[in-house]
Amino acid sequence: MSPPSRRRAFLVAPGPSKALLKSHAFNVELFLNSAGPGRWVAKLKAKETVFSQGDPGKYVMYLREGGVKLTVVNTAGKEAVVEILGPGDFFGVRCLAGRSVYTATATAIVPTTVFVIEKDEMNRLLHAEHAVSDRFIANMLARSARGEEALIDQLFNSSEKRLARVLLLLARYGEQGEPQKMLPKLSQEMLAEMIGTTRPRINLFMNKFRKLGFIEYGGELRGLQVNKSLLSIVLQG
Repeated sequence: MSPPSRRRAFLVAPGPSKALLKSHAFNVELFLNSAGPGRWVAKLKAKETVFSQGDPGKYVMYLREGGVKLTVVNTAGKEAVVEILGPGDFFGVRCLAGRSVYTATATAIVPTTVFVIEKDEMNRLLHAEHAVSDRFIANMLARSARGEEALIDQLFNSSEKRLARVLLLLARYGEQGEPQKMLPKLSQEMLAEMIGTTRPRINLFMNKFRKLGFIEYGGELRGLQVNKSLLSIVLQG
C-alpha cells in the first residue's frame, strides 16, 4: 500500500501533527490517530483488498475501525481464511522480521479504517517509544492466543460452534473495552467462507441462533446484533 500521493482517493493525505511532536510524554492514542511523515489513514470499502499475498512487505497496519480477514492460497489455488482481525489489531507485521513480501491477503470484510505505518517508521517507534512497543507486544500475544484457539476450533469443534465463535470475535467479546454488539452488514456467503462450511448451513445456524435470542438481525444479516448469550453455544461440551 503506497503513500497517498501514489494511491487512490480512499487514502487520506498525511499532514503535520504538531501536538504530537511538541508533546514531552509520548501519547500512543494520539499517535494512532494522527497522520504524519511515514504514516497515514486508509479507508476501505467492504471486500476491498488492503494488500495481497506476495506483495512487497513495506507497511504495518493498525486496524482502527471495521474488520479484516487474512487469507492464504496454496499452489493448487485453494483459499483458506486464517484469521479475522478487529479494531486494535496490528497486521502486516512480518515485514518487521525480515519478510520481503506479505504471506497472506488482507481484505476488508466491512467498511474499514486502517492506520498505515511505513516499516522503517514502525521500527523506529518500537525502539524509541515504550508505549508503542508495549501496545504492539500485547496485541501480538493476544493474536497468538487467538490463533491457538482458532486451530483447536477447526480441529475439534463443529461448524455451529465455529460460527458462534466468529460472531463473538467480530463483536469483540473478550477484548478490552465494550463489545461492538451491532455489526455492519455481513453476507452469509462471507460467513460460510470464514468458517469453512456452506451457505445453507450458515442459514440454518443463524435462524437457530435468532430463535434462541442469541442474535438479532434484519434481512440478509442487516444490522446484526450479537448478544453475550451466544457464548453458551461455544461453551457447550
